[in-house]
Amino acid sequence: MSKLILIDGNSLANRAFYALPPLSNSSGLHTNAVYGFTTMLLKLLEEQQPTHFLVAFDAGKVTFRHKDYAEYKGGRAKTPPELSEQFPLLRDLIRAFGMAQFELEGYEADDIIGTLTRIADEKGDIEVIVVTGDKDMLQLVSDRVKIALTRKGITEVELYDKALIEEKYGLKPHQIIDLKGLMGDASDNIPGIPGVGEKTALKLLHEYESVEGVLENAAQLKGKMKEKVEQHADEARMSKELATIYREVPLTTQWEELAYSGYEGQALAGMFRKLEFKSLLEKMDFSGGDSAEAGREQASIEAAVVGEDDMAELVGILPQVTALHVEAAGDNPHNAEMIGLALYTEAKCYYVPFERLQEGTAEAEAVKAWLQSSDKALAVYDQHRAEILLAWRGIHLRGTEFDVHLAAYLLDPTESALTLNGLTVKYGLPALKADEDVFGKGAKFQIPALDVLCDYLCRKAAAIHQLTEPMKRDLEESGMHQLFYGLEQPLASVLAAMEEKGIEVDTEALKQYGEELGSQLETIMHSIYDAAGMEFNINSPKQLGEVLFEKLQLPTVKKTKTGYSTDAEVLEKLEPYHPVIGHILHFRTLSKLQSTYVEGLLKEVRKDTGKVHTYYRQTIAATGRLSSQYPNLQNIPIRLEEGRKIRRVFVPSKPGWSILTADYSQIELRVLAHISQDEKLMEAFLHDLDIHTKTAMDVFGVSESQVDSNMRRQAKAVNFGIVYGISDYGLSQNLNITRKEAAQFIEQYFAVFQGVRQYMDDIVRKARQDGYVTTLLQRRRYLPEITASNFNLRSFAERTAMNTPIQGTAADIIKLAMVQMDERLKRDGLRSRMLLQVHDELVFEVPEDEIETMKTAVAEVMENALKLDVPLKVEVDTGSNWYEAK
Repeated sequence: MSKLILIDGNSLANRAFYALPPLSNSSGLHTNAVYGFTTMLLKLLEEQQPTHFLVAFDAGKVTFRHKDYAEYKGGRAKTPPELSEQFPLLRDLIRAFGMAQFELEGYEADDIIGTLTRIADEKGDIEVIVVTGDKDMLQLVSDRVKIALTRKGITEVELYDKALIEEKYGLKPHQIIDLKGLMGDASDNIPGIPGVGEKTALKLLHEYESVEGVLENAAQLKGKMKEKVEQHADEARMSKELATIYREVPLTTQWEELAYSGYEGQALAGMFRKLEFKSLLEKMDFSGGDSAEAGREQASIEAAVVGEDDMAELVGILPQVTALHVEAAGDNPHNAEMIGLALYTEAKCYYVPFERLQEGTAEAEAVKAWLQSSDKALAVYDQHRAEILLAWRGIHLRGTEFDVHLAAYLLDPTESALTLNGLTVKYGLPALKADEDVFGKGAKFQIPALDVLCDYLCRKAAAIHQLTEPMKRDLEESGMHQLFYGLEQPLASVLAAMEEKGIEVDTEALKQYGEELGSQLETIMHSIYDAAGMEFNINSPKQLGEVLFEKLQLPTVKKTKTGYSTDAEVLEKLEPYHPVIGHILHFRTLSKLQSTYVEGLLKEVRKDTGKVHTYYRQTIAATGRLSSQYPNLQNIPIRLEEGRKIRRVFVPSKPGWSILTADYSQIELRVLAHISQDEKLMEAFLHDLDIHTKTAMDVFGVSESQVDSNMRRQAKAVNFGIVYGISDYGLSQNLNITRKEAAQFIEQYFAVFQGVRQYMDDIVRKARQDGYVTTLLQRRRYLPEITASNFNLRSFAERTAMNTPIQGTAADIIKLAMVQMDERLKRDGLRSRMLLQVHDELVFEVPEDEIETMKTAVAEVMENALKLDVPLKVEVDTGSNWYEAK
């Protein structure tokens, strides 16, 4: 028996659009409706395996129904442009799937589907599934036709047959039109009988079977119902007629044209690439890419496992290796389990199990020496990770000439998946399987059979080789060649070396501080009980809510589905009402310090080194800033004295050495002054004035002596807020003032700093024109939402356009300083070591005899990392631990 699937295209496009958050590709095309539609199609193909397929669309807004009732569908809101622009994409997608689609002027998709279900019923050997979000379609159910009605979102459906309609409504399928005739349909502007809802309509139909039956028996009805039915009989008849699907549409499509034999992989892959559906590209196994030549090259690759007897052959081919892939199990490279290496040559790819390199033979030593030699030019995927993995095993990788992972990040820093298989699909190469499909995921992780592993890792190495040239061209064309080779790639090695060194932790001091916090928590806990007049579980939101809002009768700020909200925002608003709130906030702060930074840090200290070895991620933040993991040392809450004290446990690794910190002073505001060329801002920095005091003087129109602490605090909030594109609402929250006062303050600021306002207007205009903004070092950030009609999306993109050149340039500057400082340490033969980067700060450990030299060298390098029209200023301090150095 044949199986036909019929899709109500407009209904499901609408469903998908409103069910999914806004999505768009780098060209600014909105894609959320198309993405939802795609996932639904893929699920249907997998579960139903149809022999025939058709997607029906409405053709325009006017149908034959409007001739009888001009107000038909008159209440519907205008289709949002973010949705209407997706219909051409939808039609292209359906073509890529190889499915038939049809529309006909004057008719709706319902009518086309109704006609086809009638034909299928007449043929008698066809099973039909209609997928829609419209309950009207239930009238089409028959012995051979079922309706899949969408429920949550778009991929979950409820399959209606005759039995389910009977169970849910007590009706036969054809009575659905009578139901609509009586109760109407607000979404289609079908009136029905006013005041008759579904419950009443069903009761009437169970007794009188049809609209006509109800009208004929109106005299038997009582009171208001009798009056309504008699008064609105014509509307009921018309409503039934409007709700009736027309099943005699003059179709030009022949049954044979609906036949479906599956999609052609490359056509669909090409469409997914255009739409930038990266997760689907990775998930689906498209055999081959746009480049037939590339497909043949990888398909014919020869992969070999290197055994004990093959090491001599491997040593012989090392000069021909162009790409290297290092594979390990585990997200944290500092404790990941090494699996092996894949070495690619044009003729053959070699998989080397890591144990081969640990055998101590002359051949193994030769391979290790080659890995550590700078006299080669390898392409790799994630050089930084590869260097760390090998460094922990005594091999310091050198000679990596191109990192496709790092290049991909620069080419699109907002890309969510920079995986190797994602990149191969993006560049039209044969798609690789996802790691989880080969190794499994989570508890199911396991190393596959040797031949499977060899083939997979060699394909990875081949993909690295094939990606290198096109990605190099893309870097050149985007103007980021120098950023890649002069900054990001050298930085990868600097970071790996820093992380391998790690930073010493005084674990006894950390445990002692944990006890100190525990004692403080005990004291605060009793203060909370005393203030509340009872004991309760402070960590239970339910119990805390009952104490605050029922026992103490504090005003309710916010409620959730489960009860009273006691989040930080709520507690901060309640603080003036009762002393218990201040104690609770303090308790939470100290609890987090104890769990996250005392207990958490103790778990991260390596037993073999006594240090923590954080992992810096270069490819996470779209602004170019580094991210820290395992542990995250950038989030220690240093605004609080208790948080700052955590830094006491970070100490030098050698007796007699000191910790040296170097912190950029107001680097983002200095970058803003340079980029905007605002005269007043530049004047403040050129004359080394306190920028917040100077801002307060200019904005409030007072002398320096008249600036009080509150004025300076407000000026500081605006200065830093401007860098992040702050709104009047955001500033009002920061300063606890009204939104109107905040808006006035921002206006005053821009009236004074007109160069800053001009910069912000210009950069938003340029972002709209180019679709991206750049830092001073040409780092790009694409902003497809900058032209969105949705106000919130567009506003976010505009704020991003304003702050990315500032934040991104500041990030570039400190990274430049790191690369240059690494070179300076080596050039001058200094023993001092760079240990950490935390936002605008670098942390070193320094021997006693190099302290003065390092103070000078670090300040000199950091202040001259990039020449601006205002000076960069660095504050350098030393101490016996990180806390003292601040």
